[in-house]
Amino acid sequence: MRTRKFLALRSWTLVAMTTVVLGAGLAGCTALGPSRAPPPVATPGHYSLASGESRVAPTGGASQQLALGASAPPKWWEAYQSEALNGLVEEGLAHNASFAAAQSSLRSAREQLRAQIGDTSLPSVDIGSTALRQRALGLPGLPGVPEETFTGNIFAAQLQGSYTFNVLGAPQLANRALAGRVDQQAYQLDAARRALAANIVIATVNAASLAEQVGATERLVALGEQRAQQMAARYAAGSASREDMLAAEQDAANAAATLPGLRAHALAVRHAQAVLLGRPPSEAPALIALDDLKLPDPVPLTVPSELLHRRPDILAAEAAVRASADQAAAATAELFPSLTLSAAYGRGGFDWSTVNSPAGAIWAAGARLTQPLFHGGALRARKRGAEADYEAAVALYRQAVLGAFQNVADTLVALEADGETLTQTQRAMRAAGAANRESEARYQLGSTQFFATLTAGQQYENAKVQYTRARAARLNDTASLFQAMGDPPRQYTAARGEGATASGL
Repeated sequence: MRTRKFLALRSWTLVAMTTVVLGAGLAGCTALGPSRAPPPVATPGHYSLASGESRVAPTGGASQQLALGASAPPKWWEAYQSEALNGLVEEGLAHNASFAAAQSSLRSAREQLRAQIGDTSLPSVDIGSTALRQRALGLPGLPGVPEETFTGNIFAAQLQGSYTFNVLGAPQLANRALAGRVDQQAYQLDAARRALAANIVIATVNAASLAEQVGATERLVALGEQRAQQMAARYAAGSASREDMLAAEQDAANAAATLPGLRAHALAVRHAQAVLLGRPPSEAPALIALDDLKLPDPVPLTVPSELLHRRPDILAAEAAVRASADQAAAATAELFPSLTLSAAYGRGGFDWSTVNSPAGAIWAAGARLTQPLFHGGALRARKRGAEADYEAAVALYRQAVLGAFQNVADTLVALEADGETLTQTQRAMRAAGAANRESEARYQLGSTQFFATLTAGQQYENAKVQYTRARAARLNDTASLFQAMGDPPRQYTAARGEGATASGL
């Protein structure tokens, strides 16, 4: 009876020690290491040197309003009003191999986090059994006992449990640090998703633009060849100088020389588009006409202070700061004592009859308190290294914020330039088209020569190529601005599941 009371008292003592130390550890989790909050970064009132960021941007006949304070929709590519484009983006998100690999890597990271939590935050319980037959030496020097060997059996089965925790909660801090890394990877996956969608849109626009440029250049080359032939005929008839004939021949050759490279570039863009969709290059999708892609209007423009909470690259850098702070705190906590509680219960004996009898009951219970004293400087070096990692994470966070502001500023400047370029190229194309029509009319009336209509046709096709490039640049930079705005608050990605952070574990 006294033995049982002693065992009960010791058990309650261990429970009390566990409660006290665990409480101290949980309290220490919030007191150790640097601040988990991201460092303050000054947010400007506007992004670029040009402060007119909310005004209407000209687009050569159409207008595009920059909606200051608005959020980009999750499926922003639908603003181009093309079902074919929507299908391509959805196909790429579903079948792109690199994006699928990133998704699998995130799932692997989550499982590794669960494994670490299971190893460090919960007690380990194992069951083991032993059946052993051995031959052992007898004890020497005992009177009346000859020195000989003995053969016997050992049977044992035990349920064993143990739990180790640091006084200041090092395992919990390490788990939280790893959870932060998983969060960082989740935000990086979200950034990869947005980048993939933007790349598909841009590749589709470029493929359509290059197809039109190839067509216009082919007509330009054909007109140049006709003009060279006309000048050669006029030179033979004596109505044109040799210099004019050679100049026309040179112009035709120069125009023809641009065509092979342009065709190769157009095919390379379509090959890249196919790979983005998860297809082989030979199975590139059908071209979408540039006229089938509508210029999005309005375009959202998040204010700088809100951009910090929407850009996945900034959120990933913030998660890295938190994880580094937790890792530094965990390295500090490793300098303090740790307590290991263990217990085992089972049955054993030298024969089965003993195992099954009351005498076969075996048990053990213990507690071990360990205070690191000397590890060759490894623990303090690990702490200093974790603190240096935290400082690097803070610097990278600041750089990520500044880089995001620069990205938006550059895109806004490009959009403004695109609008002005588009207006002027459209103006030039209209003038060249009118001149071409008037030249053909004069030729029909006999008031001008045929080679003059060829020259006017060349000027019109050149102007059309420039206009097509300007339209594509405007559509592409609009896609870049959508991407630069980031996602709405995290409720959207958490509902999707693929971008949810580790906080839900």
